[in-house]
Amino acid sequence: MRIGIDLGGTKIEAIALADDGTALLRRRVPTPAGDYAGILQAVAGLVDRAEHELGRRGSVGIASPGAISPRTGLIKNSNSTVLNGRPLDRDLAQKLGRPVRIENDANCLALSEAVDGAAADAHVVFGVILGTGVGGGLVVGRQVVAGRNRIAGEWGHNPLPWPTDAERPGPPCYCGKSGCIETFLSGPGLSGDFLASTGRNLSAEEIARAADAGDSAASMCLRLHQERLARSLAP
Repeated sequence: MRIGIDLGGTKIEAIALADDGTALLRRRVPTPAGDYAGILQAVAGLVDRAEHELGRRGSVGIASPGAISPRTGLIKNSNSTVLNGRPLDRDLAQKLGRPVRIENDANCLALSEAVDGAAADAHVVFGVILGTGVGGGLVVGRQVVAGRNRIAGEWGHNPLPWPTDAERPGPPCYCGKSGCIETFLSGPGLSGDFLASTGRNLSAEEIARAADAGDSAASMCLRLHQERLARSLAP
């Protein structure tokens, strides 16, 4: 049995797969924001619960924002900044009592789609995640292209293309730059835009529901979001 963990900024989700790929179980819990020890415990709790319910032990793989630095062995470039500078793979391996494999979440998405998903017939695949952060993964010939520094495909930290005067210099990003695609297209970026234009503090999901209900300000905010996404994906 294989247990996969999607470690996100707002939720942590586990799936247990049989050897033939059949999904045996799915579970989701909120991510303990800003709490590294809490994240370790949440992941361990999901694995323990899955194994208890299914009565068997599994291997564990983690899809995480950021990447393990080839120089230090520590997580870097994670929008869940509490993970940065931490030996996440070693800490989880110790907590779970077994080896743990960790890969960037956008790389996992792109590889999954390239192997048996929407891009299964393509030789070159670029996958994008829009969520608490914004990530990108590149796959060529069903092999992840991670690059020397393990940041190949990290599209979210390119500057927003063709910025308007109102978009310059752009919001500050945790990476130390300003105006990264991530600061505009992430869920928090969308919420920040809406707050700045309306004074109302809504989540991305609430903005989408408000637009569906006919809220003109929410609809305008989503149209701007879509236009920025189109610019960011343009060749």
